[in-house]
Amino acid sequence: MTPIRTLVDRDQDKLKSVLPPGLRDLYDGDLHFQTSPAERPFVFANFVSTLDGVVSYAIKGQASGSAISGSDPADHFIMGLLRASPDAIMVGARTVHDTGPQSLWTAESIYPDAKHLYAKYRVNVLNKSQRPLLVVVSGSGKLELGRAIFRMPEARTVVMTTAAGRDALTTAGAAKLPSVQIHALDSSSGAIDPLAMLQLLHAQYGIRSLLHEGGPSLFGEFMAAQAVDELFLTLSPQIAGRTPDAMRPALVQGTEFMPESAPWFQLLSVKQSADHLYLRYRHTGPLSKAVSAD
Repeated sequence: MTPIRTLVDRDQDKLKSVLPPGLRDLYDGDLHFQTSPAERPFVFANFVSTLDGVVSYAIKGQASGSAISGSDPADHFIMGLLRASPDAIMVGARTVHDTGPQSLWTAESIYPDAKHLYAKYRVNVLNKSQRPLLVVVSGSGKLELGRAIFRMPEARTVVMTTAAGRDALTTAGAAKLPSVQIHALDSSSGAIDPLAMLQLLHAQYGIRSLLHEGGPSLFGEFMAAQAVDELFLTLSPQIAGRTPDAMRPALVQGTEFMPESAPWFQLLSVKQSADHLYLRYRHTGPLSKAVSAD
């Protein structure tokens, strides 16, 4: 891995180091998160994007973030560090579908070279369980239950779905999988309410921090609900392009904002490794609130 270099660091909490020396050296700095808001987890998201804003080629076999990042080792290291940090990780059904059947949402699976550093940080420093809870969101309940994330006893998975999705999963045998729990939430509005999901995770599973890994439609719903606190964004030095017939997804898909309601962010840090940039932002709210916060 080409060394990561910190260009900007506005993290305000400098009173206590969190990362152990090995991770702090690789990350070229420390990593602090704010405490969770009332009655819901603190939510931070992680995406990789091309220079023109594409987060997936949406091509079979090349739809994952690795095609966007070019399998950049530093991006994988940071992804592993972020996966080692929260109580839970959330992904949408499309994101699950776009990865291989053996894929696991763990720190060591994305960057094995730091496996032991991640484990010591998570267990000894953060005092968390060995693996974060995996939360899969699927309104339809159409999931490939043969995937590793549903079959490993040590990898607990919660599926957030609708009543119809629960019925589909039960028929497919999901209720018999010992490491899988299914929660059907109200979807009368046509979608599962992000705040309802977060409140359930907070109340029933004690989740205080959650990493959101997409996809763009689910992330857009969370942005519309003002349920994203921070965004980590890897900027990959490539152009993907789009055509009217094949609109490759951007960071937010299926949700739009007006100028007066569009979310704004405060830049917290900028890191660099070779030609990639790694950006960290904190959500400040619509423009009116962002300006007043300055």
